[in-house]
Amino acid sequence: MDYLHKPDQARLSLDAADQLAASFQPQLLGDVAQARGNLLAHAGNFSDARGAFQKALDIARKEKQLFLEANAMGSLGYVDMWQERYDEAVDWFRKSYRLAESLSAEASSAKTLGNLGWSYYALGDFEGALSHFKQAEAASYRAGLVSDRIFWLIYAGSASYDQGDLADAEAESRQALALAKDSLDNDAMIECRHNLAIVSLKENNFQAARQNLDEALRLEGSVPNHPRELYSDLIAAYLDMRTRHLNRAVSRFTGIINDPVAPTSLRWEAQAGLAEVHAAQGKNDAAEREFGEAISTIAKAQRELQHEEFRLSFLSSAIRFYNAYVDFLIAQHRPGDALAVAERSRAQTLTAGLTEPSHALVTSFPRVDVQQLAARFHSTLLFYSLGAPHSHLWVITPQKTTLLSLPGQSEIDPLVKSHREQILDSGNPLESPNSPASKLYSMVVQPAAKLIPSNSRVILFPDGALNSLNFETLIVSGPAPHYWIQDVTLTTANSFTLLQRAQSTPPPLNARLLLFGDPVSSDVQFPPLRQAAREIALVKDYFLEDHRRILTGRDATPSSYLSVEPERFDYLHFVTHGTASSTHPLDSAVILTKSGDSEKLYAHEIMTRPLHAYLVTVSACDGIGKRTYAGEGLVGLSWAFLRAGAHNVIASLWEVNDDSTPKLMDELYKGLRAGQDPATALRNAKLSLVRSEGVFRKPFYWAPFQLYAGS
Repeated sequence: MDYLHKPDQARLSLDAADQLAASFQPQLLGDVAQARGNLLAHAGNFSDARGAFQKALDIARKEKQLFLEANAMGSLGYVDMWQERYDEAVDWFRKSYRLAESLSAEASSAKTLGNLGWSYYALGDFEGALSHFKQAEAASYRAGLVSDRIFWLIYAGSASYDQGDLADAEAESRQALALAKDSLDNDAMIECRHNLAIVSLKENNFQAARQNLDEALRLEGSVPNHPRELYSDLIAAYLDMRTRHLNRAVSRFTGIINDPVAPTSLRWEAQAGLAEVHAAQGKNDAAEREFGEAISTIAKAQRELQHEEFRLSFLSSAIRFYNAYVDFLIAQHRPGDALAVAERSRAQTLTAGLTEPSHALVTSFPRVDVQQLAARFHSTLLFYSLGAPHSHLWVITPQKTTLLSLPGQSEIDPLVKSHREQILDSGNPLESPNSPASKLYSMVVQPAAKLIPSNSRVILFPDGALNSLNFETLIVSGPAPHYWIQDVTLTTANSFTLLQRAQSTPPPLNARLLLFGDPVSSDVQFPPLRQAAREIALVKDYFLEDHRRILTGRDATPSSYLSVEPERFDYLHFVTHGTASSTHPLDSAVILTKSGDSEKLYAHEIMTRPLHAYLVTVSACDGIGKRTYAGEGLVGLSWAFLRAGAHNVIASLWEVNDDSTPKLMDELYKGLRAGQDPATALRNAKLSLVRSEGVFRKPFYWAPFQLYAGS
């Protein structure tokens, strides 16, 4: 009756079923509650639906009805998803999926995978969403769920689009459209047309965009759905804006903003779109007001998330609105205000962890006097903001702030990738004419070179792909080409707000060292490090015996880190393997001796223990992380130690070499004991390898380690 759109009859039938089950077959009461929840959810009554699904779950657990338990947990996730509580939905879906998998319930697993994908998508984790959509599509194909398969293909197209892969977005949407036509599924065909319309709009093919949108509107008449109609209005508004029908675009955007049932993500898109239209009309005050409203809506949605990992990914779906606001302010000849907006998008989650005792997200930052900050650190600050079709670089000295225009991401990103590949192949950029290292220097540093004194300090605030670039390895062209590290001392920071909190002091006297290393290997993926004992011996000798705690072998366990009170130490040093997770960066880990079920000290565990360390050194592979988040940069072990309160962190961008690393660390601590700050000590240690004979002069051996400051 529900699917025949006869809800009253369906409700009466369920009431009768409830009475019969109570009298004759009480084991079916859970199934009745589950069916009632489905009826209420389809009607949009999510509050009562939650109660019904919770009742079904309680009965399922009491009666040990595992299949019903899996479905009830998935349904509770569904309710949270539709109420825009996406992080809570993920928790339910994960539990449901694990149970469904253990029961070999493929249809249930497929649906849950797809719903997980949608929740990740709404949280801005497009990479995770796409992975789950593809798994859900494959599982639906095996289970014969044609309708579900169509929608997972549609949403895979949306995730591909948001990652900038227009070819895959179109291919997935057209595959879904063909299946939807065969199934006479108008709902699916509408969403396919939406995807194809936004791809065409991105490609400036306005005629194709209009044709797909018109077809979606024609089909909508047979299966009306108000939220979906609002999305049609949003696409139409952007099409009007791009084709200069500005008054019509204003009307459409305003209608979405004022609609009481418009989803939050649609509302901020409409607010930002309206701001861009007002800017095009020359109504600058109105444009700035709407940009501010969009940013406030985004911040509120992010603040309401409970899980750290979802706060990290969330801004990916909204960073383009910050960038549009920045571009607008620059066009108004307000580079200082533009810098403040760009700064506001940086390190929000990291800042929250360091400034709030609760999990509340910081949404208001006092404006930082950036020139005063440059003077305090005796440095030139380089703040990058990458975008399309162009990027921005603010060069900040104690005397002035200069805004420079740089090429767009489409030119920068491939060069960063090529440069990294050359280094990882143990290449030497100095011996490669016209190398990516030379091109990158000309592109992202050379424009600012006249503002950077020779042999001075530079603090980098990278963005996008630049987070995975070691700027020290860039080649300064000229009669004597050389690495940029030979001209400057570099530090990396996440935001002005965090750098302002950092210490700019020499190493502490009578410092205390906590050193973990040379653990017992329990996994062939992590064999013993041949030179670990040597590095440990070199490092510990720079500290008094009663000022150091060395945990090696069987003592070097994850639990021992959590119990040894790491907050008491000035230096933390890890000599071990490390892992970086691209799907769940807070699952990045230091590999130690197995204790209980795990040998991993996870990033999310590191964050739970407040630190006061002057310097944390993670002498392990991929310590910085593999995945870049909008506003937060690369998230991994270094991010976690900063989040815990460390003032400086040295970690690696890629695999570290077991032979060269002890020598580099020996030079690092030699400099620190001589009173050098971490940036100077690390640079001098690297230069000792750059100037050496043999293979260690190649960037692969000295360049993985970077210094991060700002706690």
